[in-house]
Amino acid sequence: MVTGIVLVSVERSMINDVIDGLMKLKGVTEVYSVAGEYDLVAMIRVADNAELAEIIATRMTRDIDGILHTKTLVTLNAYSKIDLEKVFVG
Repeated sequence: MVTGIVLVSVERSMINDVIDGLMKLKGVTEVYSVAGEYDLVAMIRVADNAELAEIIATRMTRDIDGILHTKTLVTLNAYSKIDLEKVFVG
């Protein structure tokens, strides 16, 4: 499993529409509204980097209006008290 953490800047008037659009994308497991430099954090959990790239580079930019800028962090390792593979993969 590959996890992407996507920091998202959004047009203020479109924040709810962007949240709805993100939550409709397969692979997006959570969206957090945050304070600071970015408006939202989207957690994406997929099988491989190609799927992550498709979501971020194509689906988010093509299918969701109101996204101004993104910054993506790709995880190298995950440390959790729960088995993330079991929860998110199947």
